[in-house]
Amino acid sequence: MADMRAFRDAVTGWAAGSPGGPAAELAVRLRVRTAVLLEGPSDLAAVETLAARHGRDLPAEGICALPMGGAMSVGRYAGLLGPPGLGLRLTGLCDEGEQRFYDRGLERARAPRTGFFVCVSDLEDELIRALGVPRVEKIVEAEGDLPAWQIFVRQPAQQGRPPQQQMRRFLGTKRGRKIRYGRLLVEALDPQRVPAPLAHLLASL
Repeated sequence: MADMRAFRDAVTGWAAGSPGGPAAELAVRLRVRTAVLLEGPSDLAAVETLAARHGRDLPAEGICALPMGGAMSVGRYAGLLGPPGLGLRLTGLCDEGEQRFYDRGLERARAPRTGFFVCVSDLEDELIRALGVPRVEKIVEAEGDLPAWQIFVRQPAQQGRPPQQQMRRFLGTKRGRKIRYGRLLVEALDPQRVPAPLAHLLASL
């Protein structure tokens, strides 16, 4: 895992303008065959947690999941890691509202669009719908965040909004919360209730 983190860090630096040599060398040494492109670290936490629940060791399989820091970076990452760059197989998750960035970026990188699975709104929304708000509230309570949630839903801006939308917004109101709950919500999933984009992604790896 440490070596795959080094590859992830090297790719992140490469995407920011550093030389690509270290990433290319690590890709060969680690026998990386697939890059899973994800918008952010909460998606990464969810994917890694689901893989572990299914007994998968992604780094050992030559699979590197990479948070790109936003959908607009997909063209850059696809170009570096896909056919024009390291020649890795590309797959990943895509928020419905960001699909246009993926379509354009993957087209420029000559990478197949079929390996990417679209979440309605985003992955947090998919997980909340799969679990139901009452179940997510129990997780929030177990984590000690229930008082903050109760204050949040009383705010004027939240009045009249569906509970699912309120919870989705709540998870994004504090730094690091989406990452923590990305793991916790996946851990709580019934195996038969894994959201389709996440299930399809894991099955494709």
